[in-house]
Amino acid sequence: MKIKKSDKVKIIAGKDRGKEGKVLEVFPEERKITVEGLNLAVKHMRPRRGGEKGQRIQFPVPLRASNVMLICSKCNKMTRVGYKILENGKKVRMCKKCKEVIE
Repeated sequence: MKIKKSDKVKIIAGKDRGKEGKVLEVFPEERKITVEGLNLAVKHMRPRRGGEKGQRIQFPVPLRASNVMLICSKCNKMTRVGYKILENGKKVRMCKKCKEVIE
């Protein structure tokens, strides 16, 4: 997958379209990612002991990686990701717009 943990991404489809966030988790087998503070689901928790109150818990749900685009740290634009092989033989990700290496 071209998106990795702690990358900054922008959602391009779905209920949170246009919002930006940091990637918390990546699930490459399922082609899904979890973004901090976006695509939240609400779970209602029942009180377990007497006198305790019930509560609503919000947590981020994984979304399809195809619905987000990486934001380049150099040019701050949404970009596609390419790959470049350096002189030392290391394969690195590259911004398609500014041609800089993405760290």
